[in-house]
Amino acid sequence: MGLFRALGLRNQAQAAPDTAFEVTKTDEEWRTVLTPAQYTVLRQHGTERSHSSPLNDQHAQGIYQCAACDLPLFSSETKFDSGTGWPSFYAPIEGAIATTTDTSLFMTRVEVHCRRCGGHLGHVFDDGPAPTGQRYCMNGVSLNFVAS
Repeated sequence: MGLFRALGLRNQAQAAPDTAFEVTKTDEEWRTVLTPAQYTVLRQHGTERSHSSPLNDQHAQGIYQCAACDLPLFSSETKFDSGTGWPSFYAPIEGAIATTTDTSLFMTRVEVHCRRCGGHLGHVFDDGPAPTGQRYCMNGVSLNFVAS
């Protein structure tokens, strides 16, 4: 059984070429600080299986941080149940994310990255609730929750 199938992941795209970020590591360094599932999602643009993340059912107050560099990304105040099986938010913390165009899987989507380390977090769609109308559909394995 392949690594992606064993982890319940699918590879969406190959990792983008290295870009200068505030937090940078070699491929080997990332492999030593991330779990295999985190590495697949954050560094290789994978996607975890829907409904597999405990963070999908997390309802406490707090902050969701990048699992690779601990940058605060989303507040629990913006989290909502999208019904998709992935943790979803209607807005990130200002200045926390960056986006790129993802043309994998024969479609065009907006990919969401941590602006500090470049880690792949998920995608943003225009079908979310008010006040933004956006749904930041994140891989739970790419996030750490810190209760407040």
